[in-house]
Amino acid sequence: MVQQVAKESVGTKGNHKRTTIFTYTHTKRTDIEEDIRSLQLDSAEENNGVVNPGDARPEEVEVVDKMEEDSEEVQAVSQPVHPEPKVKHKEVSAVEDAESQQETEGNNKRHLNVVFIGHVDAGKSTTGGQILFLSGQVDDRTIQKYEKEAKDKSRESWYMAYIMDTNEEERIKGKTVEVGRAHFETETTRFTILDAPGHKSYVPNMISGASQADIGVLVISARKGEFETGFEKGGQTREHVMLAKTLGVTKLLLVVNKMDDHTVNWSKERYDEIESKMTPFLKASGYNVKKDVQFLPISGLMGLNMKTRVDKSLCPWWNGPCLFEALDRIEITPRDPNGPFRMPIIDKFKDMGTVVMGKVESGSVREGDSLLVMPNKAQVKVLAIYCDDNRVRHAGPGENLRIRLSGIEEEDILSGFVLSSVAKPVAAVTEFIAQLQILELLDNAIFTAGYKAVLHIHAVVEECEIVELLHQIDLKTKKPMKKKVLFVKNGAIVVCRIQVNNSICTEKFADFAQLGRFTLRTEGKTVAVGKVTELPTFESQGSRICWENMCLPVRARTSSLGCGTGLKVPPTVGALLRIPRG
Repeated sequence: MVQQVAKESVGTKGNHKRTTIFTYTHTKRTDIEEDIRSLQLDSAEENNGVVNPGDARPEEVEVVDKMEEDSEEVQAVSQPVHPEPKVKHKEVSAVEDAESQQETEGNNKRHLNVVFIGHVDAGKSTTGGQILFLSGQVDDRTIQKYEKEAKDKSRESWYMAYIMDTNEEERIKGKTVEVGRAHFETETTRFTILDAPGHKSYVPNMISGASQADIGVLVISARKGEFETGFEKGGQTREHVMLAKTLGVTKLLLVVNKMDDHTVNWSKERYDEIESKMTPFLKASGYNVKKDVQFLPISGLMGLNMKTRVDKSLCPWWNGPCLFEALDRIEITPRDPNGPFRMPIIDKFKDMGTVVMGKVESGSVREGDSLLVMPNKAQVKVLAIYCDDNRVRHAGPGENLRIRLSGIEEEDILSGFVLSSVAKPVAAVTEFIAQLQILELLDNAIFTAGYKAVLHIHAVVEECEIVELLHQIDLKTKKPMKKKVLFVKNGAIVVCRIQVNNSICTEKFADFAQLGRFTLRTEGKTVAVGKVTELPTFESQGSRICWENMCLPVRARTSSLGCGTGLKVPPTVGALLRIPRG
């Protein structure tokens, strides 16, 4: 190789001294350096001892550069190859990853999930979109694009709702179907917005969103006729309030929207009318209006009284906070980061492994932890944790997470499964005892043993059957009645035994409220709300199922009236019984 380079150098440059240097490249690198140094000294003497790099001829510079390259190649060939380990680069990247994770975890702002609920067309998506715009999550260019898109469809007032819509179908219909999800921050708090659908056909999706929420924003339209439609019997305002309370939304912001409408014009009389009608209903639903509920007027489309307080020239009678201030001031019960880990799974997908999504209800999780997926008792390992699209090493309760797992396939996980700690796994049962409050049964229906409905508990949706009515609760004394009960009507509170087709994960309400609340729905209506009061234990032989006060033989499931009770049901009761579709 050296000889070939030497010949090319002679043929091209004709410089014998340079070619001699090339022929010696296979000896020692020190000889080459000495020759280069002598050349530089010779040219320096010609220039009175001053070396001027610019005076060198281009041919000389090129030959010397070529000589150095070839000398390095020959040296590499003559010596054994020792690849340089890239440890330094890996150490630097590891340090950078650690620093970025520390920055993410160093964000000590509290985190709250806010669900927007209310009747259809009350302005939930528009209000959520306006919040994102005011908090800087959406730029002006995107808003202009949505504004033009809405104008082309002759729906100029919908452009803010486009921010929260999850697909094109929602934009065309103007109705939210899936629960939209977005994030924004204030000075003290990180918020996750859950935009729940308001249409009665999509109440199951609303239940899914509200079950993840810490606080609720009930959006009510002040426009003439719209509030009345949502509040009257059958309106979604009523059902959403009942469901929110049942699902654990203890704090409620009631925002009276569309105050800028020409039928309202920021009228105090209209605002007071809505407040006076809603207050008794909220009390009846179980809310402490003075402590847990706050009213405030806004305009979601114009963004008034949201980030900053409304101008006195528009609304001189309002002296309260704006929406952002009210959200920041809400205090919720602190969660236990040291409790047993519980994360109901709401969704799953494949991404370099199996990834599950959900909200941490209790405990903390770290990368490398071993956990159980219940109820199938699959042991898994945590490979990575993502919070708001940022990778973190650990996360506490209340956070919405995406966790990458190993040890389980995506098709082996269903919505409603619970990721739980190995030491204290969540209970998996097929029946339990619960206290139910009957809200509104279907026409000509009574609630008795054999009644079937659809059970919604955290992320679980499962068909269930009332196996036995144990006793009724006296509404005045709140104590069990001595008389044996065969059936109950609207408004009654009853303790009963409920059976489901497949194992579900649940906890006693007294031990773990968020996994012990549930609703019963049938034919598109919420018929009852309840809480789990007792879970069974199985004897070692598996032949009997035991409760605190009794043990029963494990028997085949049956849907007959009064199954497992031994009760004779009067013919009139049997005639009145109507088993709804699940």
